[in-house]
Amino acid sequence: QVRLVESGGGLVQPGGSLRLSCAASGIRFSRYALGWYRQAPGKERELVATRSPGGDTDYADSVKGRFTISSDNAESTVYLQMNSLKPEDTAVYQCMSGGNWGQGTQVTVSS
Repeated sequence: QVRLVESGGGLVQPGGSLRLSCAASGIRFSRYALGWYRQAPGKERELVATRSPGGDTDYADSVKGRFTISSDNAESTVYLQMNSLKPEDTAVYQCMSGGNWGQGTQVTVSS
């Protein structure tokens, strides 16, 4: 059974940083693309960042230069380092791999 569990969310002031983690089990992590998505209240879910099995990364324009996706295949964990956070980054963040989704972690950016 595939399981993805996110952690690391919380409340942070504008300009602050958070690092999200997504621990995977039951899936050969290195075989699949990895993705972080987010959904803000009243909005559709959007793709934030992806990492291909070969290591190529891509980011939404709104987070380029501020967010970094990385992974530790040995630990089956994918990370999202988020810097210079803005109130508009507030959302539930979910990781996805091989069509499987985690439950999400809340990120709130507010003073």
